[in-house]
Amino acid sequence: MNQPNIKNLTGCGNGTGITRRRFLKGLAYGPVMTLGAPKLVEAAFTGFSSYKSLSLEHHHTGESIDLTYFEQGRYIAGAMEEISYFLRDYHNEEVHRVDPALLDQLYDIKLLLGSNKPFHIVSGYRSPQTNANLRRHSRSVARHSLHMEGKAVDIRIEGVGTRSIRDVALALQGGGVGYYPHSNFVHIDTGDIRTWRGY
Repeated sequence: MNQPNIKNLTGCGNGTGITRRRFLKGLAYGPVMTLGAPKLVEAAFTGFSSYKSLSLEHHHTGESIDLTYFEQGRYIAGAMEEISYFLRDYHNEEVHRVDPALLDQLYDIKLLLGSNKPFHIVSGYRSPQTNANLRRHSRSVARHSLHMEGKAVDIRIEGVGTRSIRDVALALQGGGVGYYPHSNFVHIDTGDIRTWRGY
């Protein structure tokens, strides 16, 4: 995989995300109602266009990326490669294909929060070696972490509380949601629907 053109400045993208079914699930979920009904209704009816974009900044590498990864009913291969590289294991530069559903979760979160700020990536893909090393120093690192499959990411957004990010992620019911208020990030993944609180 060739190294993509990752830049040091970011902007915001526009796109779409939530399905009607997932939106209705979100309406039924208590915490997301703190966002207010008007924002939810706006998200529901503006979220069905033909493209999806994300803006990401990496906490550890200082890199940033802003691109459209889905357009006209399909995921864009080149953009998916760029994002996979961006979310690589920064400890050893290993790259793994990212799950497109994980990107859709990020997009849906952005849409419902109404945020134009980039996602700050705390952790993306982890190689088995890196995951094992992290487990030796922290009990909160899972032995079979979905980070090792390109199906998990740890995020924060400048100016948005982690509790708000957690509530929206829970409402979407797209997978696992871990809440780490002391470390100031939220874990999301495309595994089974579950939730936990860490440090």
